[in-house]
Amino acid sequence: MKNILRIGLIFFFLVGLTARAADGDAADKAKAQDAAKAWLVLVDAGKYGQSWNEAALLFRSAVMKAEWERAAKAARAPLGALKVRTFKSANFTRSLPGAPDGEYVVIQFDTQFANKASAVETVTPMRDQDGSWRVSGYYIR
Repeated sequence: MKNILRIGLIFFFLVGLTARAADGDAADKAKAQDAAKAWLVLVDAGKYGQSWNEAALLFRSAVMKAEWERAAKAARAPLGALKVRTFKSANFTRSLPGAPDGEYVVIQFDTQFANKASAVETVTPMRDQDGSWRVSGYYIR
């Protein structure tokens, strides 16, 4: 009987830990999504330099501001104006290929532009050194 009680207590303890982790992930996902949306507003407006300023340290360390401005303009200009962006998914992870371990949320949007009817945007915010969520990666397919 004691073993059953002990197993039951361990089970409830583990369930509690899992629930707290899920709550943390949900809160982190929400903060990361807010950061991604705010950052995308800058990109949509063609404020590429400002989007670089607002990006994660990892992003800014990987690409010079002028390079980002050229690359972003070259990628986005042919697509035309944003028509519709619909949230698709958000996945919390601590590990990404080619990136240091950390806290990341990989967010995908189904997006329509004036010149591209169907695209998938992947925006990856990370928890930066100061604890804020900032975009560390952006990709359009």
